[in-house]
Amino acid sequence: MIRQAKISEIPDILTITQACAQKMQENGILQWNEHYPSKEAFIQDIKRNELFVIEKNSTVQGTIVISTLMDEEYIPMKWLTPNGNSTYIHRLSVHPELQGQGLAQKMMDFAEAFSRENGFVSVRLDTFSQNKRNQRFYEQRGYQKLGDIFFPKQSDHPFHCYELVL
Repeated sequence: MIRQAKISEIPDILTITQACAQKMQENGILQWNEHYPSKEAFIQDIKRNELFVIEKNSTVQGTIVISTLMDEEYIPMKWLTPNGNSTYIHRLSVHPELQGQGLAQKMMDFAEAFSRENGFVSVRLDTFSQNKRNQRFYEQRGYQKLGDIFFPKQSDHPFHCYELVL
């Protein structure tokens, strides 16, 4: 089941994202670190009603943020659709022990349906240039790679921007 996250679940959510960060680092993907994703980011996501979790038997298994806020890093990007009517996906995570079961696909299905049902014209996101698995994941869903942006606190390597026109 996918639903909005509760503030009381932040410790569980951080456990998941920290486990994901560790697994990525073990695979040489320095995408998430001690700065990101942060407790403060998740608190803001919950305040904006943008953080969702996937759960089974009352256990949080993963997270996704469906936001309407455009990060300033995205401003220079030449998107496929005009700005102002898109959703932005952030902090998609599935606990490493549960990866490979289609949970991320379910959360993306949910995010895309949510965006379509609420009248948005596209879904936008970025993924780390060194994370080839994530790039394949989004490209197989029909997302188009548009260009690169940088998040210096996370990495010297770029992040690829993607957009799916609904």
